[in-house]
Amino acid sequence: ANQANQKSIFMKCAIVPVTAYQQNCSILVCEETRKAAVVDPGGDLEKIENALERLDVELEKVFLTHGHMDHCAIADDVRKKYGVIIEGPHEDDRFWIDKLPKWCEMSGFPHADAFEPDRWLVEGDTVKFGNQTLQVKHCPGHTPGHVVLFHPGVKLAIVGDVLFQGSIGRTDFPKGNHEDLIYSIREKLWPLGDDVSFIPGHGPTSTFGQERQTNAFVADTRFG
Repeated sequence: ANQANQKSIFMKCAIVPVTAYQQNCSILVCEETRKAAVVDPGGDLEKIENALERLDVELEKVFLTHGHMDHCAIADDVRKKYGVIIEGPHEDDRFWIDKLPKWCEMSGFPHADAFEPDRWLVEGDTVKFGNQTLQVKHCPGHTPGHVVLFHPGVKLAIVGDVLFQGSIGRTDFPKGNHEDLIYSIREKLWPLGDDVSFIPGHGPTSTFGQERQTNAFVADTRFG
């Protein structure tokens, strides 16, 4: 039984930077079933298609951490092309997704239509693909409906724009909240463990332990 458990947590992750914002679109792969999930497809559909082909996997789901265009603009295109469902973010980000065409136009981003996810996520939910299960943490601050996906088996978190190596998410967008963001990081993410690696929405990966020691915004030393 132990071997079976070992096998079922074997998940790999490929990172595909997309859009002019170099957003880290993640492709999660269940090694056992060769099923995959794409997290935060913000653009560059061809790059994502090529990565799926290279990995030789079957796409099963799209997961979204939040409603900003560089994270979700082509989610609906992926859904239609592959006949899969979109799960996430939390419904408090509905206003971001509803206004996608406006945000894209204002920032010179390729046009994207508004869409409706198949499932909004809340704290305590799980999302599944292949034989993999990830826990959902609602982590508002950068946006009110931001979620983080955590895989306890491989100790990996996909944190979107909540936390970065050496930095934290911006909170100057509509309905952003700095205090909420700090609370999300310290009360929702840190308890998952110092040895958890995380993939941020932009830039290099890190671990929660590393950020607790060295991140000027949220290091433990800042909070006494």
